[in-house]
Amino acid sequence: MNAEIIAVGSELLTPHRQDTNSLYLTEKLNDLGVEVRFKSIVGDDVEGLTAAAKLAMRRSDIIIFSGGLGPTEDDLTREAVAEGLGLKVQRDPAVLAKLEERFAKRGMKMSANNAKQADILTSATVMPNPLGTAPGQWIAGKYDGEERLLMLLPGPPHELKALFEAECIPRLRARIPPQHIAIRTLKMAMMPESQVDARVAPIYKTYTDVQTTILAGAGEIQLQLRCRKDSLAEAEARVAELAEKIEDELGDAIFSRKGETIEQIVSYLLQMRGMTLAVAESCTGGLLAERITSLSGSSRYFLGGAVVYSNELKTQFANVPKAMIDRHGAVSREVAAAMAEGIRKRCVASYGIGITGVAGPSGGTEQKPVGLVYIALAGEEGTQVVERNFPGDRKRIRQFATQQALEMIRRALV
Repeated sequence: MNAEIIAVGSELLTPHRQDTNSLYLTEKLNDLGVEVRFKSIVGDDVEGLTAAAKLAMRRSDIIIFSGGLGPTEDDLTREAVAEGLGLKVQRDPAVLAKLEERFAKRGMKMSANNAKQADILTSATVMPNPLGTAPGQWIAGKYDGEERLLMLLPGPPHELKALFEAECIPRLRARIPPQHIAIRTLKMAMMPESQVDARVAPIYKTYTDVQTTILAGAGEIQLQLRCRKDSLAEAEARVAELAEKIEDELGDAIFSRKGETIEQIVSYLLQMRGMTLAVAESCTGGLLAERITSLSGSSRYFLGGAVVYSNELKTQFANVPKAMIDRHGAVSREVAAAMAEGIRKRCVASYGIGITGVAGPSGGTEQKPVGLVYIALAGEEGTQVVERNFPGDRKRIRQFATQQALEMIRRALV
Protein backbone atom coordinates (compact mmCIF):
# COMPACT_ATOMS: atom_id res chain seq x y z
CA MET A 1 0.00 0.00 0.00
CA ASN A 2 1.05 3.59 -0.67
CA ALA A 3 0.39 6.71 1.35
CA GLU A 4 0.02 10.44 0.95
CA ILE A 5 0.52 13.07 3.67
CA ILE A 6 -1.10 16.50 3.49
CA ALA A 7 0.05 19.09 6.03
CA VAL A 8 -2.49 21.85 6.55
CA GLY A 9 -1.73 25.40 7.60
CA SER A 10 -0.79 28.67 5.95
CA GLU A 11 1.95 29.12 8.55
CA LEU A 12 3.77 26.14 7.00
CA LEU A 13 4.07 28.11 3.76
CA THR A 14 6.13 30.82 5.47
CA PRO A 15 9.88 30.75 6.26
CA HIS A 16 9.10 30.57 9.99
CA ARG A 17 7.44 27.15 10.43
CA GLN A 18 8.51 23.71 9.29
CA ASP A 19 6.40 20.61 8.71
CA THR A 20 7.98 18.01 11.01
CA ASN A 21 4.86 15.86 11.33
CA SER A 22 5.34 14.39 7.87
CA LEU A 23 8.84 13.16 8.79
CA TYR A 24 7.48 11.33 11.82
CA LEU A 25 4.55 9.89 9.88
CA THR A 26 6.81 8.72 7.07
CA GLU A 27 9.02 6.84 9.50
CA LYS A 28 6.07 5.12 11.16
CA LEU A 29 4.44 4.24 7.83
CA ASN A 30 7.72 2.82 6.51
CA ASP A 31 7.92 0.65 9.63
CA LEU A 32 4.55 -0.79 8.57
CA GLY A 33 5.84 -1.45 5.04
CA VAL A 34 3.94 1.51 3.58
CA GLU A 35 5.72 3.74 1.09
CA VAL A 36 4.92 7.44 1.14
CA ARG A 37 4.58 8.55 -2.48
CA PHE A 38 3.32 12.11 -2.05
CA LYS A 39 3.67 14.91 0.48
CA SER A 40 2.15 18.37 0.20
CA ILE A 41 1.48 21.49 2.23
CA VAL A 42 -1.82 23.29 1.70
CA GLY A 43 -2.75 26.63 3.19
CA ASP A 44 -5.94 27.43 5.07
CA ASP A 45 -8.06 27.57 1.93
CA VAL A 46 -11.23 25.53 1.38
CA GLU A 47 -10.84 25.24 -2.39
CA GLY A 48 -7.20 24.18 -2.15
CA LEU A 49 -7.89 21.65 0.59
CA THR A 50 -10.89 20.22 -1.25
CA ALA A 51 -8.86 19.80 -4.42
CA ALA A 52 -6.03 18.16 -2.45
CA ALA A 53 -8.46 15.71 -0.85
CA LYS A 54 -10.01 14.73 -4.19
CA LEU A 55 -6.60 14.21 -5.81
CA ALA A 56 -5.27 12.20 -2.89
CA MET A 57 -8.29 9.91 -2.83
CA ARG A 58 -7.81 9.14 -6.52
CA ARG A 59 -4.15 8.18 -6.30
CA SER A 60 -3.27 6.97 -2.78
CA ASP A 61 -4.37 4.05 -0.59
CA ILE A 62 -3.75 5.87 2.69
CA ILE A 63 -4.31 9.61 3.12
CA ILE A 64 -3.33 11.51 6.25
CA PHE A 65 -4.26 15.14 6.90
CA SER A 66 -2.42 16.84 9.75
CA GLY A 67 -3.67 20.13 11.13
CA GLY A 68 -6.68 22.35 10.53
CA LEU A 69 -8.85 20.71 13.21
CA GLY A 70 -8.83 23.60 15.67
CA PRO A 71 -11.69 25.89 16.72
CA THR A 72 -10.86 29.00 14.69
CA GLU A 73 -12.23 30.27 11.38
CA ASP A 74 -9.10 29.19 9.47
CA ASP A 75 -9.37 25.55 10.64
CA LEU A 76 -11.04 24.13 7.57
CA THR A 77 -9.85 20.53 7.17
CA ARG A 78 -13.12 18.88 8.24
CA GLU A 79 -15.26 20.96 5.91
CA ALA A 80 -12.90 20.67 2.95
CA VAL A 81 -12.46 16.90 3.23
CA ALA A 82 -16.23 16.43 3.58
CA GLU A 83 -16.74 18.50 0.42
CA GLY A 84 -14.10 16.54 -1.44
CA LEU A 85 -15.52 13.16 -0.47
CA GLY A 86 -19.19 14.09 -0.74
CA LEU A 87 -19.80 13.60 3.00
CA LYS A 88 -21.61 15.66 5.60
CA VAL A 89 -20.33 17.09 8.87
CA GLN A 90 -22.40 16.56 12.01
CA ARG A 91 -21.84 17.73 15.56
CA ASP A 92 -21.27 14.74 17.83
CA PRO A 93 -22.96 15.14 21.25
CA ALA A 94 -20.57 12.71 22.95
CA VAL A 95 -17.50 14.54 21.67
CA LEU A 96 -19.04 17.89 22.62
CA ALA A 97 -19.72 16.63 26.15
CA LYS A 98 -16.09 15.54 26.54
CA LEU A 99 -14.90 18.94 25.34
CA GLU A 100 -17.08 20.71 27.91
CA GLU A 101 -15.89 18.32 30.60
CA ARG A 102 -12.25 18.98 29.69
CA PHE A 103 -12.67 22.74 30.08
CA ALA A 104 -14.68 22.36 33.29
CA LYS A 105 -11.94 20.26 34.91
CA ARG A 106 -9.51 23.10 34.26
CA GLY A 107 -11.89 25.67 35.71
CA MET A 108 -12.31 27.32 32.31
CA LYS A 109 -15.38 28.37 30.37
CA MET A 110 -15.43 26.85 26.90
CA SER A 111 -15.74 29.36 24.09
CA ALA A 112 -18.61 28.79 21.66
CA ASN A 113 -16.22 28.24 18.77
CA ASN A 114 -14.61 25.28 20.54
CA ALA A 115 -17.78 23.33 19.81
CA LYS A 116 -16.61 23.23 16.19
CA GLN A 117 -14.10 20.58 17.25
CA ALA A 118 -16.99 18.19 17.85
CA ASP A 119 -17.91 18.28 14.15
CA ILE A 120 -17.39 14.78 12.76
CA LEU A 121 -17.63 13.54 9.18
CA THR A 122 -20.38 11.02 8.50
CA SER A 123 -18.98 7.46 8.45
CA ALA A 124 -15.93 8.59 10.47
CA THR A 125 -14.77 6.91 13.66
CA VAL A 126 -13.72 9.32 16.39
CA MET A 127 -10.18 8.82 17.70
CA PRO A 128 -9.73 10.31 21.19
CA ASN A 129 -7.02 12.91 21.68
CA PRO A 130 -5.99 12.82 25.35
CA LEU A 131 -3.47 15.66 24.90
CA GLY A 132 -5.70 18.16 23.11
CA THR A 133 -9.23 19.28 22.28
CA ALA A 134 -9.37 18.18 18.63
CA PRO A 135 -10.13 14.46 18.23
CA GLY A 136 -8.80 12.54 15.27
CA GLN A 137 -11.08 11.00 12.66
CA TRP A 138 -10.71 7.68 10.84
CA ILE A 139 -12.57 6.81 7.65
CA ALA A 140 -12.28 3.46 5.90
CA GLY A 141 -14.24 2.80 2.74
CA LYS A 142 -14.32 2.81 -1.04
CA TYR A 143 -13.74 5.77 -3.31
CA ASP A 144 -14.47 5.25 -7.00
CA GLY A 145 -14.38 1.54 -6.29
CA GLU A 146 -10.97 1.58 -4.58
CA GLU A 147 -10.32 0.87 -0.90
CA ARG A 148 -9.11 3.95 0.93
CA LEU A 149 -8.02 4.73 4.50
CA LEU A 150 -8.30 8.38 5.54
CA MET A 151 -7.08 9.97 8.77
CA LEU A 152 -7.59 13.49 10.06
CA LEU A 153 -5.06 14.28 12.78
CA PRO A 154 -4.39 17.36 14.94
CA GLY A 155 -1.45 19.55 13.98
CA PRO A 156 0.51 19.97 17.26
CA PRO A 157 3.27 17.33 17.03
CA HIS A 158 2.91 15.99 20.58
CA GLU A 159 -0.82 15.47 20.03
CA LEU A 160 -0.40 13.93 16.59
CA LYS A 161 2.28 11.45 17.70
CA ALA A 162 0.39 10.21 20.74
CA LEU A 163 -2.85 9.83 18.80
CA PHE A 164 -1.24 8.15 15.81
CA GLU A 165 0.55 5.56 17.93
CA ALA A 166 -2.44 4.80 20.14
CA GLU A 167 -5.22 4.87 17.56
CA CYS A 168 -3.91 4.72 13.99
CA ILE A 169 -1.09 2.18 14.10
CA PRO A 170 -3.26 -0.64 15.54
CA ARG A 171 -5.94 0.04 12.90
CA LEU A 172 -3.37 0.12 10.11
CA ARG A 173 -1.74 -3.13 11.25
CA ALA A 174 -5.13 -4.82 11.12
CA ARG A 175 -5.71 -3.75 7.51
CA ILE A 176 -2.33 -3.61 5.80
CA PRO A 177 -1.00 -6.79 4.20
CA PRO A 178 2.34 -7.74 5.80
CA GLN A 179 5.09 -5.90 3.96
CA HIS A 180 8.52 -4.67 4.95
CA ILE A 181 10.85 -1.97 3.67
CA ALA A 182 14.62 -2.33 3.83
CA ILE A 183 16.76 0.78 3.44
CA ARG A 184 20.51 1.07 2.92
CA THR A 185 22.36 4.37 2.56
CA LEU A 186 25.83 4.62 1.02
CA LYS A 187 27.74 7.91 1.37
CA MET A 188 30.59 9.37 -0.68
CA ALA A 189 32.52 12.60 -0.17
CA MET A 190 33.81 15.09 -2.73
CA MET A 191 32.58 13.20 -5.80
CA PRO A 192 30.36 14.89 -8.42
CA GLU A 193 26.79 13.56 -8.47
CA SER A 194 26.96 12.97 -12.22
CA GLN A 195 30.16 10.95 -11.87
CA VAL A 196 28.67 8.73 -9.19
CA ASP A 197 25.52 8.10 -11.22
CA ALA A 198 27.47 7.37 -14.42
CA ARG A 199 29.34 4.62 -12.61
CA VAL A 200 26.50 3.02 -10.66
CA ALA A 201 23.44 3.53 -12.90
CA PRO A 202 24.28 0.51 -15.09
CA ILE A 203 24.22 -1.55 -11.88
CA TYR A 204 21.12 -0.29 -10.09
CA LYS A 205 19.00 -0.16 -13.27
CA THR A 206 19.07 -3.96 -13.37
CA TYR A 207 17.38 -4.06 -9.93
CA THR A 208 13.89 -2.93 -10.88
CA ASP A 209 12.49 -3.94 -7.48
CA VAL A 210 14.91 -1.64 -5.62
CA GLN A 211 14.30 2.10 -5.66
CA THR A 212 17.59 4.01 -5.90
CA THR A 213 17.70 7.69 -5.00
CA ILE A 214 20.74 9.96 -5.30
CA LEU A 215 20.95 12.93 -2.92
CA ALA A 216 23.63 15.61 -3.25
CA GLY A 217 24.74 17.96 -0.48
CA ALA A 218 27.75 20.23 0.07
CA GLY A 219 30.52 17.77 -0.69
CA GLU A 220 28.50 14.65 0.04
CA ILE A 221 26.59 12.21 -2.16
CA GLN A 222 24.12 9.72 -0.72
CA LEU A 223 22.82 6.66 -2.52
CA GLN A 224 19.64 5.47 -0.83
CA LEU A 225 18.48 1.96 -1.70
CA ARG A 226 14.90 0.99 -0.77
CA CYS A 227 13.18 -2.34 -1.32
CA ARG A 228 9.72 -3.50 -0.25
CA LYS A 229 8.98 -7.20 0.08
CA ASP A 230 6.63 -9.53 1.92
CA SER A 231 9.39 -10.35 4.43
CA LEU A 232 12.07 -8.15 5.93
CA ALA A 233 14.72 -10.80 5.29
CA GLU A 234 13.88 -10.86 1.59
CA ALA A 235 13.95 -7.05 1.33
CA GLU A 236 17.24 -6.77 3.21
CA ALA A 237 18.84 -9.49 1.11
CA ARG A 238 17.91 -7.73 -2.11
CA VAL A 239 19.23 -4.37 -0.89
CA ALA A 240 22.43 -5.98 0.41
CA GLU A 241 23.03 -7.65 -2.96
CA LEU A 242 22.76 -4.35 -4.84
CA ALA A 243 24.83 -2.49 -2.23
CA GLU A 244 27.64 -5.03 -2.54
CA LYS A 245 27.85 -4.53 -6.30
CA ILE A 246 27.90 -0.75 -5.91
CA GLU A 247 30.62 -1.04 -3.26
CA ASP A 248 32.70 -3.16 -5.63
CA GLU A 249 32.42 -0.40 -8.23
CA LEU A 250 33.10 2.60 -5.99
CA GLY A 251 35.57 1.00 -3.58
CA ASP A 252 36.93 3.16 -0.79
CA ALA A 253 35.18 6.22 -2.20
CA ILE A 254 32.30 5.05 0.02
CA PHE A 255 32.91 6.28 3.55
CA SER A 256 29.65 5.14 5.16
CA ARG A 257 27.42 2.11 4.76
CA LYS A 258 25.25 2.45 7.86
CA GLY A 259 24.38 6.13 7.83
CA GLU A 260 27.41 7.40 9.76
CA THR A 261 28.64 10.94 9.18
CA ILE A 262 32.14 11.53 7.88
CA GLU A 263 33.01 13.01 11.29
CA GLN A 264 32.06 9.70 12.92
CA ILE A 265 34.16 7.72 10.46
CA VAL A 266 37.20 9.95 11.00
CA SER A 267 36.70 9.63 14.77
CA TYR A 268 36.58 5.85 14.53
CA LEU A 269 39.69 5.61 12.35
CA LEU A 270 41.77 7.99 14.49
CA GLN A 271 40.91 6.10 17.65
CA MET A 272 41.44 2.70 16.07
CA ARG A 273 44.93 3.74 14.97
CA GLY A 274 45.77 5.65 18.15
CA MET A 275 46.43 8.88 16.26
CA THR A 276 45.74 12.54 17.00
CA LEU A 277 44.76 15.61 15.00
CA ALA A 278 45.26 19.39 15.17
CA VAL A 279 43.95 22.08 12.83
CA ALA A 280 44.84 25.59 11.69
CA GLU A 281 41.90 27.32 10.00
CA SER A 282 41.64 30.61 8.19
CA CYS A 283 38.62 30.95 5.87
CA THR A 284 36.62 28.24 7.68
CA GLY A 285 36.85 30.14 10.96
CA GLY A 286 36.77 27.12 13.27
CA LEU A 287 34.07 25.17 11.42
CA LEU A 288 36.33 22.14 10.99
CA ALA A 289 37.12 22.05 14.70
CA GLU A 290 33.42 22.44 15.48
CA ARG A 291 32.50 19.49 13.27
CA ILE A 292 35.19 17.31 14.80
CA THR A 293 34.32 18.21 18.40
CA SER A 294 30.56 17.80 17.85
CA LEU A 295 31.11 14.15 18.78
CA SER A 296 31.36 13.00 22.37
CA GLY A 297 34.82 11.70 23.22
CA SER A 298 36.60 13.78 20.58
CA SER A 299 39.17 14.86 23.17
CA ARG A 300 40.73 11.42 22.82
CA TYR A 301 42.03 12.25 19.35
CA PHE A 302 41.53 15.98 18.73
CA LEU A 303 44.25 17.98 20.46
CA GLY A 304 43.09 21.45 19.37
CA GLY A 305 44.19 24.10 16.94
CA ALA A 306 43.92 27.74 16.00
CA VAL A 307 41.75 30.08 13.95
CA VAL A 308 44.37 32.20 12.20
CA TYR A 309 42.64 34.85 10.12
CA SER A 310 45.37 37.46 10.23
CA ASN A 311 48.81 36.98 8.70
CA GLU A 312 50.37 37.76 12.06
CA LEU A 313 48.53 34.91 13.78
CA LYS A 314 49.40 32.51 10.97
CA THR A 315 53.02 33.22 11.85
CA GLN A 316 52.57 33.33 15.63
CA PHE A 317 50.32 30.29 16.13
CA ALA A 318 50.96 28.11 13.06
CA ASN A 319 54.65 28.93 12.52
CA VAL A 320 54.12 30.14 8.94
CA PRO A 321 57.20 32.19 7.91
CA LYS A 322 56.32 35.84 7.29
CA ALA A 323 58.50 35.84 4.20
CA MET A 324 56.44 32.98 2.75
CA ILE A 325 53.20 34.93 3.20
CA ASP A 326 54.77 38.02 1.63
CA ARG A 327 56.03 36.00 -1.33
CA HIS A 328 53.02 33.78 -2.08
CA GLY A 329 50.12 35.46 -0.30
CA ALA A 330 48.02 34.13 2.58
CA VAL A 331 45.82 32.18 0.14
CA SER A 332 48.35 29.85 -1.44
CA ARG A 333 49.45 26.26 -1.63
CA GLU A 334 52.65 27.04 0.25
CA VAL A 335 50.93 28.76 3.18
CA ALA A 336 48.33 25.99 3.53
CA ALA A 337 51.13 23.42 3.75
CA ALA A 338 53.04 25.51 6.27
CA MET A 339 49.90 25.92 8.40
CA ALA A 340 49.32 22.15 8.48
CA GLU A 341 52.95 21.40 9.30
CA GLY A 342 53.21 24.21 11.83
CA ILE A 343 50.10 23.31 13.80
CA ARG A 344 51.03 19.63 13.76
CA LYS A 345 54.44 20.42 15.25
CA ARG A 346 53.11 22.97 17.72
CA CYS A 347 50.43 20.58 19.06
CA VAL A 348 52.61 17.45 18.74
CA ALA A 349 49.88 15.73 16.72
CA SER A 350 49.94 12.76 14.36
CA TYR A 351 48.27 14.87 11.68
CA GLY A 352 47.85 18.58 11.06
CA ILE A 353 45.35 20.25 8.75
CA GLY A 354 45.69 23.75 7.30
CA ILE A 355 42.91 25.58 5.44
CA THR A 356 43.20 28.96 3.74
CA GLY A 357 41.06 30.49 1.03
CA VAL A 358 38.55 33.10 -0.09
CA ALA A 359 35.08 32.34 1.29
CA GLY A 360 33.56 35.56 -0.07
CA PRO A 361 31.40 37.23 -0.99
CA SER A 362 34.10 39.92 -1.01
CA GLY A 363 37.87 39.62 -1.12
CA GLY A 364 38.22 37.74 -4.40
CA THR A 365 40.49 38.79 -7.26
CA GLU A 366 40.98 37.61 -10.81
CA GLN A 367 43.99 35.56 -9.72
CA LYS A 368 42.38 34.34 -6.48
CA PRO A 369 38.60 34.31 -6.94
CA VAL A 370 35.91 33.68 -4.35
CA GLY A 371 35.72 29.93 -3.77
CA LEU A 372 39.46 29.28 -4.13
CA VAL A 373 40.58 27.20 -1.14
CA TYR A 374 43.76 25.31 -0.32
CA ILE A 375 43.50 22.40 2.11
CA ALA A 376 46.68 20.74 3.40
CA LEU A 377 47.23 17.57 5.42
CA ALA A 378 50.59 17.00 7.12
CA GLY A 379 51.72 13.73 8.66
CA GLU A 380 54.74 11.50 9.08
CA GLU A 381 54.51 10.46 5.43
CA GLY A 382 54.70 14.08 4.25
CA THR A 383 52.34 16.87 3.29
CA GLN A 384 49.66 16.90 0.60
CA VAL A 385 47.80 19.97 -0.60
CA VAL A 386 44.55 20.11 -2.53
CA GLU A 387 43.51 23.20 -4.50
CA ARG A 388 39.78 23.56 -5.04
CA ASN A 389 37.44 26.16 -6.50
CA PHE A 390 34.18 25.65 -4.65
CA PRO A 391 30.86 27.04 -5.92
CA GLY A 392 28.21 28.80 -3.89
CA ASP A 393 27.94 31.35 -1.13
CA ARG A 394 30.15 31.81 1.93
CA LYS A 395 28.38 29.16 4.00
CA ARG A 396 28.54 26.58 1.21
CA ILE A 397 32.21 27.25 0.44
CA ARG A 398 33.16 26.82 4.10
CA GLN A 399 31.16 23.57 4.30
CA PHE A 400 32.84 22.25 1.15
CA ALA A 401 36.29 23.10 2.52
CA THR A 402 35.76 21.26 5.81
CA GLN A 403 34.28 18.29 3.98
CA GLN A 404 37.38 18.12 1.78
CA ALA A 405 39.60 18.25 4.87
CA LEU A 406 37.71 15.41 6.57
CA GLU A 407 37.86 13.32 3.40
CA MET A 408 41.61 13.87 3.16
CA ILE A 409 42.21 12.65 6.72
CA ARG A 410 39.83 9.71 6.16
CA ARG A 411 41.67 8.56 3.06
CA ALA A 412 45.04 8.96 4.79
CA LEU A 413 43.83 6.77 7.64
CA VAL A 414 42.29 4.18 5.32
